[in-house]
Amino acid sequence: MQELSKNIRELKSILYGNSEAEPVSEACVQLTQEFFQGNTLRLLIVCLPKLNLEARKDATQVVANLQRQQVHSRLISSDYLEANKDLLDLLVSGYENMDIALHYGAMLRECIRHQSIARYVLESEHMKKFFNYIQLPNFDIASDASATFKELLTRHKSTVAEFLSKNYDWVELMETDSNQDSEFFNEFNSKLLESPNYITRRQAIKLLGDMLLERSNSAVMMHYVSSKDNLMILMNLLRESSKNIQIEAFHVFKLFAANKNKPQEIISILVTNRNKLLRLLADFKTDKEDDQFEADKSQVIKEIAAL
Repeated sequence: MQELSKNIRELKSILYGNSEAEPVSEACVQLTQEFFQGNTLRLLIVCLPKLNLEARKDATQVVANLQRQQVHSRLISSDYLEANKDLLDLLVSGYENMDIALHYGAMLRECIRHQSIARYVLESEHMKKFFNYIQLPNFDIASDASATFKELLTRHKSTVAEFLSKNYDWVELMETDSNQDSEFFNEFNSKLLESPNYITRRQAIKLLGDMLLERSNSAVMMHYVSSKDNLMILMNLLRESSKNIQIEAFHVFKLFAANKNKPQEIISILVTNRNKLLRLLADFKTDKEDDQFEADKSQVIKEIAAL
């Protein structure tokens, strides 16, 4: 392992340069070709648990750099990972090992810069595991898993829209029960938005807003705001003692209010709770002056009052 650690340090020096010299592009191209032809990525990932801390850090930096290296205008790292998807399974399951979780997590985020690799992880059984990883008792590992989860659900917009739409199974649900939510959003709601952990709730409501307000996810957003269960969760989050959670919840709640084709049960809930909502919104303020927030709030109040 000492020899491997030394070799990793040399790889890092070629890719990043050192105090005496900048990296040489021809050397980086040659190294990249040999690295993937020689299956060295597999060796680094598999052997990482046996390396010392410094060597793990070096290996993580080497893997990160190689995801961005082009050979004849191609990211050959993407081709390699396409043919060796079991390595992604290894990286994801790394969250279950405290010693290597942060190193594997950093490598995984670099790998999912490639759209096809992100699609593989999104469509795999691994996505379900993230709901548990995000709530691990170790704060650093939970935060790292949360960062990877967010990256998977926001980086590649067309792939994310496809993943979320598939999960809603739009046509089938339209024909059966408009309230039946996807497994993904059921998990998202119950494990993250309703988590007893404040940080989990705060990160989840922010991520939900980012996803639903993304134009490419408009069909999924319309479906989400047609569910009475989702509305009830958002109304509870509006009543949180945390101003940060309240404001992020408002950015999602306003989508329910703005929906021009509200299902009758959504209207019923809003009418039943109208007075409470109007009182809550009247007192609702951000810490800094925010004209857009005030305009959105006025519009929501108007929509609810008119029901």
